[in-house]
Amino acid sequence: MISFIVNIFNEVLYQPLFNGLVFLYNIIPPHDFGVAIILLTIIIRLALFPLNQKAIKSQKALGDLQPQIKDIQAKHPTDKVKQSQALMELYKSNNINPASGCLPILIQLPILIALYQVFWNGLKPESLNLLYSFVSRPEAIDPMFLGLISLAAANKIMAILAGVLTFWQSKMMSATQTPSSGKGSDFSAIMNKQMVYFMPLFTIFIAWNLPAGLTLYWIVTTLFGIGQQYYVIKKNGTGKISKN
Repeated sequence: MISFIVNIFNEVLYQPLFNGLVFLYNIIPPHDFGVAIILLTIIIRLALFPLNQKAIKSQKALGDLQPQIKDIQAKHPTDKVKQSQALMELYKSNNINPASGCLPILIQLPILIALYQVFWNGLKPESLNLLYSFVSRPEAIDPMFLGLISLAAANKIMAILAGVLTFWQSKMMSATQTPSSGKGSDFSAIMNKQMVYFMPLFTIFIAWNLPAGLTLYWIVTTLFGIGQQYYVIKKNGTGKISKN
């Protein structure tokens, strides 16, 4: 069973991503590995654009509904069945799927795992045997980005940059949340604030020792996400982004 899952993972994610990266590396003069990663990241983000767009709108809508959610929780503090029914009616009347915000994360996770395998094993000569017939086999893959950064090794500066961008993205989303009142609102606000700071630190911790190629992917995908969030925020007229 495990071998079957591994084979599916390799066929559906690892090999297509590896072949796509090598294909881009081949066609981009002067064969810059970092530029190939950036282009691959943009292609992935464009493919996931509708899904991420829906998730961002759903998260924003859930933030706007926080006062009503708190009212329902206060109205049915002990009856969880009635509370759940009232919440589902609220979501339905506002055309919101509360689980839709989690789907992009669930999709991104296996992509990150596959890319980790690509950057960890893909630079080995024997990995080139996995190339499709229509992808030219390079003599070797130079992991340098702009001739300055080796994307096969960890890069502390890029790890910190990834954390800073994650913080920026988290602050953008938290700034769109409508303040709520009532019991539990203080706890909810504290948890949201903690996550704004926890995720960037966690990102730095994870990226600290990972191949910089994966960190570059995270930086580009976060920048793309920031742009997409800004588009949704501006389009929906949510006002200025908090600087605090």
